[in-house]
Amino acid sequence: MEQGEIIIKAILDEMGFADYTIDLDSEHRHAAVFIHEDQGLIKENLPVLIESINHVIQLIGRKQSEPPIFLDINNYRHERENLIIELARATARKALATKQEIPLPAMNSYERRIAHVELAAHPDVMTESFGQGRDRYVIVKPITETKVIETKEEVKSETMA
Repeated sequence: MEQGEIIIKAILDEMGFADYTIDLDSEHRHAAVFIHEDQGLIKENLPVLIESINHVIQLIGRKQSEPPIFLDINNYRHERENLIIELARATARKALATKQEIPLPAMNSYERRIAHVELAAHPDVMTESFGQGRDRYVIVKPITETKVIETKEEVKSETMA
């Protein structure tokens, strides 16, 4: 993990950042970086910045046979995860209230996984991913009692046959 910190520092230095802190969680292989300068530039380009730096770190780690390090800059990922969780919960409530399937916006695989995991424990809805590439999204579907009853009856008829 020490090698990961050296790599992150080298990348940030080469990008021209001088005022930053790095907090490493060796156990979970996470790195939290806080860049204290050029806040306008950082905020404007944060998603691309995180994705790009993370990609470079992953490539270097793979080449050195190191497990991946997941990078967050200025708490962007943490805040984004919370936003996705809240969006998934609100969508589940809406799907139950309207008894209709509700799509979430297109998300990357990591974000879709967060939505699936969050709603997996919700007994009244199910989730499914649709689409291709960058347009892939999650649909939240209400589970109706009739579907549950039909499934139980189908299981009974299959076990009797």
